[in-house]
Amino acid sequence: MEFNFSFKEIATATMILFAVIDIIGSIPIIISLKEKSGTIKSGRASFIAAVVLIIFLFIGEQILGLIGINVYEFAVAGSFILFFIAIEMILGIKLFKQSEESLGTATVFPIAFPIVAGPGSLTSLLSLRAEYEMENIIIAIIVNVLVVFIVLRTSGRLQRFLGKNGIAIIEKVFGVILLAIAVKLFTSNIQELFI
Repeated sequence: MEFNFSFKEIATATMILFAVIDIIGSIPIIISLKEKSGTIKSGRASFIAAVVLIIFLFIGEQILGLIGINVYEFAVAGSFILFFIAIEMILGIKLFKQSEESLGTATVFPIAFPIVAGPGSLTSLLSLRAEYEMENIIIAIIVNVLVVFIVLRTSGRLQRFLGKNGIAIIEKVFGVILLAIAVKLFTSNIQELFI
């Protein structure tokens, strides 16, 4: 079995997933959930999110095959989702509503799913798979899950350190990066549909 590790692919995939997961922007939600549910098991939430992301990376394409959609079509659809997530981040508006029910099980829902392993990150994985090597995407997932774990463990301190303005600035910067990535995903995959 041959591995094609590429630092550029790992870095790009890591940044895409970091922007889509937006764990820094989710700090206020995490703190609110901690207050309401009492505790969030950081390790468990991170592990469940990693398992969901990696399983979807491997069998997501087969699931699409069952319903007659190829990776390029999914990537184009995914680019629209990334586009709207980026718009949310840049303009500070909410297009997608997240349920705050089941707060007693906040570790799994909504932290592991859908905040970390949500529609945006799952769509991104298949979009990335159309362009990058599998091993590079897996490393990007692991890096992001480690970041998620650290943020979950230190969410209170991070919020005090960054402040509302700091979190807002980070969200807007990554929103612009995500918007550019969405455009790139669209342009590179739309061509494949007409070949």
